[in-house]
Amino acid sequence: MEKLVSSWYNVQPLPNNYIFPPDARPGKLDVPLCNNIPVIDMGGAGAEAHDRTSIIQQMLNASEEFGFFQVINHGIPENLLKDTMGVFKEFFELPLEDKASLYSEDPNKNCRLFTSSGNYDWEEAHFWRDILRHSCHPLEQCIQFWPQKPITYREHVGACSTQVREVALNILQLISEGLGLEPGYFRDERSQVSLLSVNYYPPCPDPSLTLGVPKHCDPNLITILLQGDVNGLQVFKDGEWIGVEPLPSALVVNIGYQLQIISNGKLKCAEHRAVTNSRNARTSTAFFFTPSPDCLIKPAGALINTSNPQRYKAFQYKEFITNYAMKQGKTDIVLEPFKLQA
Repeated sequence: MEKLVSSWYNVQPLPNNYIFPPDARPGKLDVPLCNNIPVIDMGGAGAEAHDRTSIIQQMLNASEEFGFFQVINHGIPENLLKDTMGVFKEFFELPLEDKASLYSEDPNKNCRLFTSSGNYDWEEAHFWRDILRHSCHPLEQCIQFWPQKPITYREHVGACSTQVREVALNILQLISEGLGLEPGYFRDERSQVSLLSVNYYPPCPDPSLTLGVPKHCDPNLITILLQGDVNGLQVFKDGEWIGVEPLPSALVVNIGYQLQIISNGKLKCAEHRAVTNSRNARTSTAFFFTPSPDCLIKPAGALINTSNPQRYKAFQYKEFITNYAMKQGKTDIVLEPFKLQA
C-alpha cells in the first residue's frame, strides 16, 4: 500500500524514481487543445439511412486520420456518467484501510488496486498514477469481486459498464459496415472481454519531469474513455502532441492494435499519453474491449486483394499480449513480430 502515489504524493521534490529520462519527458506542458479531433453525433445512427451512412463515414475518416474521435448523443444518460465518475473519485478518496483488501501486485487477481504499471519492479521510471482495474463482463460473474465501498459503486459502475459495452459494440458494428465486413463481425470472441481501468493522477510536484502514462498505443480492439473534466489526455499527430478537450458527457473512442490489424492497416491506432498537473487531481476511466485469449486475429479476408496485400500474420491474441508486455508497449517495435515482409 505504501507504493500508492495517492498515499504520499504531497512531497517536494519529485522522487527520483518518478523522473523520466530527458527524451521521454513531456516537454511543453501547455499544448493546445485540439478542435480538429472529430466529435461525432451518434443520434442518427438508428434513424434514416443517410444519417447512418454519414456517421459511418465520419468514424472511418476519424479512425484513418487520427485513430481517435469523440461521440455525443450515444444513449448513456448524463446523470449515470456523472454518478459513475463521482463514485470513482470517492473510491480514491477513501481511507487507506478501506482499500487495503483490494491492493495487489498479482496481475491475475480479478479486481485489484495497484500503482504505476504491471512492470513496477523493473520499469525505468514509475508512472504518476494509481489504478483500479477489474473485469466487467459478464456482469453477474464479475460484480462479486468489485469494491464494496463506496456503497453505490456496484450499482453505478454495473449500470454504466453495461451501457458502455453496448455503445462500443454499436460503434464496432458501424465500423464493420463501413469496412464492408459481415454483420456482427466484431461480436463474440473478438470483443469477448470488457476490462475497466480507472486511473487516478494526484497533483504532481513537477509535471515537467514525469508522466501519468507514457506514449503508447492500446493493445486491444477498441477503447472507450471517460476522461473527466480535467485536461491530461494527449494524442501524437503530425510530429506533435495535441490535447483532447474534455467535453461534457462525451465518450472518447480510440482504435487499438487489433482493429488496425483486422482492417489490414486501413484504420490506425494513435500514440497517446497522459500528462499530470500540479493543481488538480485527475480521474479518467478506460473501458478496454478485447478479444478472448485464444481468439485468432488476422486481417479480414474481405479487405485483402492484389492492390492491398495482407500486411500481418495470423496469431492468437494471447501471443500479442505476451509480446506487448515483453516490449513494454514500445510503439516502434511492438508490431514487428506480426508483420509480413513485403
